[in-house]
Amino acid sequence: MDEELHERVREVVAAVPPGKVATYGDIAALAGAPSPRMIGRILNEDGADIPWHRVLRANGTPAPHIAREQLARLRAEGVLAEGERVRLREHRWRP
Repeated sequence: MDEELHERVREVVAAVPPGKVATYGDIAALAGAPSPRMIGRILNEDGADIPWHRVLRANGTPAPHIAREQLARLRAEGVLAEGERVRLREHRWRP
């Protein structure tokens, strides 16, 4: 993978402020990545030290395998979900 792109993705995710969320597609567009799936891959491999929990799927839900922890972290920042869906209109980061 392109190391420069990898670092841009990490920088964009790190910039998402507490109390806000972005979608994988938002991050891909801002970082110049070819696909939202690449964002998930980067976060899975190298995202433990950045606010990975602020990145959601396009419908405002977390990936099922991390949903419990992700929603708990978001709740701690004031981002409340309805069931497992975050209201993107209310909480989406718009840099």
